[in-house]
Amino acid sequence: MKLLPQLAILTTVSLASSALAQTTPPQTGPSQTSSLTSATSSAPDITLDQALALARANEPGFAAALAASKSAQLDRSIARSALLPSVVYHNQYLFTQANGATNQAGSTGSQSAPRFIANNTVHEYVSQAQVNETIGLAQVNAVSRADAANAVAAAELEISRRGLTATVIGLFYASTTAQGKVTIETRAAAEAADFSKQTRQREDARESAHADVIKADLTLQQRQRDLSDAQLQAQKSRLDLAVLLFPDPRSPYTVELPAPKPLASRADVETAASANNPELRSALASLHAADLGITAARAAYLPDLALNYSYGIDAAQFAANGPEGVRNLGYSASATLDVPVWDWFATQHRVKQAHILRDAAKVVLTNIQRKLIADLEEFYNEAALAHDQLDSLGLSVATARESLRLTRLRYTAGEATVLEVVDAQSSLTAAELAAQDGTVRYQLALANLQILTGTF
Repeated sequence: MKLLPQLAILTTVSLASSALAQTTPPQTGPSQTSSLTSATSSAPDITLDQALALARANEPGFAAALAASKSAQLDRSIARSALLPSVVYHNQYLFTQANGATNQAGSTGSQSAPRFIANNTVHEYVSQAQVNETIGLAQVNAVSRADAANAVAAAELEISRRGLTATVIGLFYASTTAQGKVTIETRAAAEAADFSKQTRQREDARESAHADVIKADLTLQQRQRDLSDAQLQAQKSRLDLAVLLFPDPRSPYTVELPAPKPLASRADVETAASANNPELRSALASLHAADLGITAARAAYLPDLALNYSYGIDAAQFAANGPEGVRNLGYSASATLDVPVWDWFATQHRVKQAHILRDAAKVVLTNIQRKLIADLEEFYNEAALAHDQLDSLGLSVATARESLRLTRLRYTAGEATVLEVVDAQSSLTAAELAAQDGTVRYQLALANLQILTGTF
């Protein structure tokens, strides 16, 4: 009674095996990738430097940071121009209703008196060139604050540039990784197809069981699915990068993986990081701007001196000379000193606000300094470890390739099983994928380190 279930299972397996033997084996991976290959064979190669240049021209965040930096440079010029005298040519005509009487308006004789006592005559013409200048601590401090704001904007522009660089590098290496995995999966699918063919030949020669054919076909089907997934991932990676590079993300292109660069010494990296880090420069400039904000708030305690010089006419006739030979052309000058006395503690509160902002800027600076030290340590250790593993990963690929070759020879001689061959195939594919990931890991770690130190 116990043998009946086992016989039923064996019968089911035999029927399934014979059905599988009658089906045509799946086609190899290269035939499925022919369309992808033909689509990319004529596409231009994009290097990393070209990708960065294209992204800087198309990315809106970087364009906004660039516009802010240029605007801050113009703010410096505007603040400096406020220290220089301004010149305007003022022209005005005033008409006032007469009150029916006459008066002596200056030295021009008897004229109709205006109804408004604030005006000089019924008809008054003003045409004067005016030079104005205001001297005070606030104007001088505004130039220093504009310089600090320009320094902050320049540092923020560099931060944006490096952030965009990190984004492009990540997408670029993701695209190269995806392309490399397509190549690896194509080779793995071709290897699985060749082994499937070999198992069928051995079965026809009655040198192996039909179970070997089933196992080889299952492995081939899995490799073809992996190849399809790799092709889809490569297409997604290409589109993600193309959004930053081209007006049409569907534009064909291929990426070229640069050769790995050597890792600099830790002392050189630390020196470059302390001198070229934009976050640190931005925090220092922001702290300096906060200190200047305190000075600007305290400037309201001090008086401002306003100077004015006017030359032209202010007369009842629009002419250089009036009636009876009176000359209308002349000049006037004034100096005004406004001394602040009482503003209901508004200036005092502005000074307190400036101190609060300065304290917050100090906290930001110390936090950036700590983060810089941690990031430098983390990125350098990551790059050093990834660099040390490159040789080991390459050796693993060579060993796995030789193992697959020897196992195939042993299988051909009838000394190895189909499971050993499949395991050797999987080991080679895994080693190649690991080597691909290890190379990109080192490239990304090195790029992060170079971005942090400003040496990219």
